[in-house]
Amino acid sequence: MPETTSLAPLPLKSSPDLMDQISAQLIQLQDQKLLRKRRVVDGPQGPVMAIDGKQILAFSNNDYLGLANHPALIAAAHDGLTRFGVGAASSALISGHSSVCEELEVALAAFVGMPRALHFSNGYMANMGIIPALVGPGDLVLSDRLNHACLIDGARLSGAEFRVYAHSDVARVEQQLAKSTSPRKLIVTDGVFSMDGDIAPLPALLALCEKYDAWLLVDDAHGFGVLGPQGRGSLAHFGLASPRVLYMGTLGKAAGVAGAFVAGDATLIEWLLQRARTYVFTTASPPMLACALLATLELLETEDWRQQHLRQLAKQLREGLADLPWPLLPSESAIQALVVGDNQLALDLMAALFEQDIWVPAIRPPTVPKGTARLRISLSAAHTTEQVAQLINALHVAAEKMSAKKYSASGENTPADPDYI
Repeated sequence: MPETTSLAPLPLKSSPDLMDQISAQLIQLQDQKLLRKRRVVDGPQGPVMAIDGKQILAFSNNDYLGLANHPALIAAAHDGLTRFGVGAASSALISGHSSVCEELEVALAAFVGMPRALHFSNGYMANMGIIPALVGPGDLVLSDRLNHACLIDGARLSGAEFRVYAHSDVARVEQQLAKSTSPRKLIVTDGVFSMDGDIAPLPALLALCEKYDAWLLVDDAHGFGVLGPQGRGSLAHFGLASPRVLYMGTLGKAAGVAGAFVAGDATLIEWLLQRARTYVFTTASPPMLACALLATLELLETEDWRQQHLRQLAKQLREGLADLPWPLLPSESAIQALVVGDNQLALDLMAALFEQDIWVPAIRPPTVPKGTARLRISLSAAHTTEQVAQLINALHVAAEKMSAKKYSASGENTPADPDYI
């Protein structure tokens, strides 16, 4: 599950034993209703899934276009398995860069309208490699408060000055850029914010980059495949193009497979190939995944009904939940966040839905800021209008059930998040 931060260690000076300290921290998580538990899935991803031994209508995964179990992708992966085997067995710079991966990089660059692309094993590793390769001590990184953890961790790893601005606060970004004397200035932002679903103010951020000689890195994990013509992403959504932009997209969400890529100016991509440590020092992805991803791109190029259906489902959901006592955050994406505030209330709503054979995960700090626990509803083009209507009805039933209980309206018992500035 995506996280933006981590809990600070407890100052347990009375016990020098590491295991005692960790045990106490786990108890603290349990007391704060922040302990995570995995559910076991048996079978493929889809609208209806086998979760913890029962058939569940799921609004939980990031398979936004319903491609993770698409027969065209399965057939392409099978062909790749026959042709290339199971694994790459080497880093890309030794002997792991297959002909099909080369083909995929060319296709990805063309799809997002960039000169060149580089394929990574996953989005976290991409950002952890990209940022330290571009900036270092003496440089400046500006990061949206709600960015994904990999952007935050990559910025810290770089050693550059790291400043966090309030969510989508373009004025604050300009203030920081205007007074900066750093030789390299990099703005990093999600394209679509993973726990809120809103889109970053990319036109304004790019304009600031042009004005102040800065660079923009867009992590479009939740926009690629969903926004823009044929799902070409958040930059295409706004009609933006600039050599100052590096575009990172993940391939395990709307694309239905696994991996990530970064696209941009050919010189920048060559530099990343040479100096991004998470690319250079890791085994390349299995070629069969590249085969499946080429099938994904073909579907994106030739069919756009999935994106249209997603927008219709989002409209249906937002209209159907408008009378609930909790707000849905503004969102044009597949992510619809119902913010309830209190950790226990979020958990109780999740449990009430699960009793009705519906799975919507509760998201709590530190994944989201203090006092903003929520249900994160993930829509997929594979969902039907009838299934969304079932969710709407179930949430009204759950809300009625919760109305008799007392919860904290502000989430004041939630610990402060040490990683937000």
